[in-house]
Amino acid sequence: MLTRPHQAKCVECGKAYGRPDFEYHYNRIENGPAYWSDRGLLCTIECSMAHYKRRTEAGETIGPPAPNPLDLLQPTRG
Repeated sequence: MLTRPHQAKCVECGKAYGRPDFEYHYNRIENGPAYWSDRGLLCTIECSMAHYKRRTEAGETIGPPAPNPLDLLQPTRG
């Protein structure tokens, strides 16, 4: 049975990556998401702030910036 491709979505609200109301770097989907964390993508500044607040309140430290999660989803050619 074929598995479905991984669908990237906001870790806070579940909004799917690719929707027009998802925020992209310089407003271009080709540039990737504008916000993300080590847990995944974040669709807007509001979700980014909510994610930070939730993790801070839970006592979870946030370390250095995480790599772009979409880079991890793209197959490498070699």
